[in-house]
Amino acid sequence: MGKRVLIAEDEPNIVESLRFILERCGYDVSAVTDGKDVIDRARSQLPDVIVLDVMLPGRNGFEVLKSLKNDAGFESTPVLMLTAKGQEQDRATAESLGVDAFITKPFSNRDVLECIDRLAADRGDAGA
Repeated sequence: MGKRVLIAEDEPNIVESLRFILERCGYDVSAVTDGKDVIDRARSQLPDVIVLDVMLPGRNGFEVLKSLKNDAGFESTPVLMLTAKGQEQDRATAESLGVDAFITKPFSNRDVLECIDRLAADRGDAGA
C-alpha cells in the first residue's frame, strides 16, 4: 500500500483532481470536506501527509492546523496548506502555526505532486 494522503478540501473538483494525480502515483487518498472532520479522520487513518485548505466549513484550516500541531500524535505529520488565501499574512499565520508547505490556488498539479512527494519522503526518512 502506498503512502497515505488526507485531503481536507470542500471543493469537489479540486478533491477529484488531487485524488486522480495522487492515486496515479501510488498514494492511498482519502478526503474530508468539513474542518470538523479532519482530526477524527486523521486519527483513524494516520496519514503520511495532510493537504489542508484554509476556507473549510465547520473549522477553518488555521484552527485545524493549530490542533494538529499541538496534538502529540500529529505534531510531526507534514501539512501542505493549499489555499486561495495567498496573502502574505495568511502565509505568515500558517508558518507561525507550523505548516510544512504552502501553495496557493490556482496551483499546478506538478507543484503539488512534487511537494507531497518531498513531504512524504521526509516523513519516511524520519522513521515514522
